[in-house]
Amino acid sequence: MGQETRTQSAGAALRGTAAMFTILALVASGCSAPSSNDSIGVAVVATTTIWADVASQIVGDDGSVVSLMPVGADPHGFQASSSQVAAMVSADLVVANGLGLEVGLTNVLETAQVDGANVLWVGLAAQPVGSVNGSSTCGQSSASTGVDETLACDPHVWMDPDRVALAAVAIADALAEIDDSVDWHARASVYGRELAATAQSIESTLSPIPDARRKLVTNHDSLGYFASRFDLEIIETVIPSGSALAEPSSGDLATLVKRMIEEQVDVIFAETTDPTGLAKAVASEVGDDVSVVDLYTGSIGSPGSGADSLVGMLTTNAELIAAALGG
Repeated sequence: MGQETRTQSAGAALRGTAAMFTILALVASGCSAPSSNDSIGVAVVATTTIWADVASQIVGDDGSVVSLMPVGADPHGFQASSSQVAAMVSADLVVANGLGLEVGLTNVLETAQVDGANVLWVGLAAQPVGSVNGSSTCGQSSASTGVDETLACDPHVWMDPDRVALAAVAIADALAEIDDSVDWHARASVYGRELAATAQSIESTLSPIPDARRKLVTNHDSLGYFASRFDLEIIETVIPSGSALAEPSSGDLATLVKRMIEEQVDVIFAETTDPTGLAKAVASEVGDDVSVVDLYTGSIGSPGSGADSLVGMLTTNAELIAAALGG
């Protein structure tokens, strides 16, 4: 409590009375909060582990980057603690996905922005597409969070390395406005080349999968960008929504089972950030030879997992998909 009080006091001049009431009203999530930054350089707070990793590639040794969410957290349902809110307001830059991803943080982020937080809605910079069919562009943002009122965007832009490269440039742009003494764009360019090489590697990993096997059933609608980029087809989802918090009806599940049988699909790709019970239940309905494979979607993996960075996460996912589909 002493550290939290000191953090709030240090930022009171910037945040104002309204922010203080917001902070006190929030319920702590039980996760460790980023501490105030006393080091030399820019202080960046990212909402997810994924964007924290991307931002770290640009910031390097010229500042610090912390993630609000711990490894393994589902970004759709995460809620911030009061000290985490204080860290956002006092940071030089907050990197948020937006596009409706951080449902539990939307009001907090909007309030923090009103109270002076410098929030970059990086999902908008990654050229998102509509979640309805994956082909329509979203149009212009009608709110600070980048949520379009006429056509919702698919928020999972980080699943396409080409879009991440665009987001990295946007982060460099934001950092340049804060401190122009560092060539942030040069670092974004280097990272962009690494992402391009990663995309080529993934294409090579997935290329042996036969055309008839390039069909995916996923836990929820989180692999649209990955599938589009690497010539895969998502035929159904266990949870027919862009959020893992939604609940399928019995009719939805019956349709899924029927479709899997018709398409002769014997793998369901679940997620490390969400329970797999429902996916396993569907798999058992389809047949004994149907497997459930966990992919990294909403969070990077723990150290040693092979997925403890965005590049590692995408590469590991490709290897898991190729192995499951016969590549």
